[in-house]
Amino acid sequence: MNIVNNILSILRTIQIRDIIDIIAIALLIFGVFKLFHETRAVQLLKGVAILFIIYFLASIFGLVMLSSLLRALFEAAVILVVIVFQPEIRKALEQMGRNNTYKKYFKIFTQHGKTDEWKKAVKKSIVDAADTAVLFSRSKTGALLVFEREIMLSDIAATGTIIDAETSVALFGNIFFNKAPLHDGASIIRDGKLFAAGCILPLTDNKNVDINLGTRHRSALGISEQSDAVVLVVSEETGTISLVINGVLMRDFTRDSLIEKLQEFLLDEYNDNEESAPHKFLHRTKGDSDK
Repeated sequence: MNIVNNILSILRTIQIRDIIDIIAIALLIFGVFKLFHETRAVQLLKGVAILFIIYFLASIFGLVMLSSLLRALFEAAVILVVIVFQPEIRKALEQMGRNNTYKKYFKIFTQHGKTDEWKKAVKKSIVDAADTAVLFSRSKTGALLVFEREIMLSDIAATGTIIDAETSVALFGNIFFNKAPLHDGASIIRDGKLFAAGCILPLTDNKNVDINLGTRHRSALGISEQSDAVVLVVSEETGTISLVINGVLMRDFTRDSLIEKLQEFLLDEYNDNEESAPHKFLHRTKGDSDK
């Protein structure tokens, strides 16, 4: 009865802010476990748990030096966590920033500066990219075009060569010609202009990607997972025209369907269903290898 009375007395002191605090901590813990699930960070967490067990045992058996060493290590835990789990923390913050729930409330700011000239330049770049993709598909010339959106890709552009020129089929053809020095990298299109070429993209971390997909498609998936960019890929082996957005690969585009989809992603600023839209055109990634 004493235990029950103590529990009841504690429950009487709980206020609404305490409940909110508990829910917030629970969601934070759940988010951490979800973030680390099926990643290399799980092994690191196991190592940290083992250190805690060793520290507990050292304290019980009076191992002063070992306890002091581990205590000093745990005092610097915040800095160590940031260093060790930097990729996972960065990924979580990027996902928070890309959340479309936030975008709806800040859309008025993202619309600023989208003039008619900007729209005209973007439309031209879309048509030029589609025409180039069709030509490359027939000749089986590999290509990787990254259409930048809200998230700036200046760090990726720095790995290549800055071009900053108006788009054209001839320009794309010169860049992706298989003897050209920039043909192996990706080209970044910013505000309807070819901003940079020969850029190196990060590979996808998705372990469930079809093993037949080559570096070009894996790079397209990787940059789409780390940004909101729309990536156009032309397979060097099959000539298949694909689009990648939010880690989703869409395939088998014609010129008209490619233009329509690119305009939807790049010009339709009021489309709230862009995360679900790719699944309408989703094809299984099988049997399409690429260099």
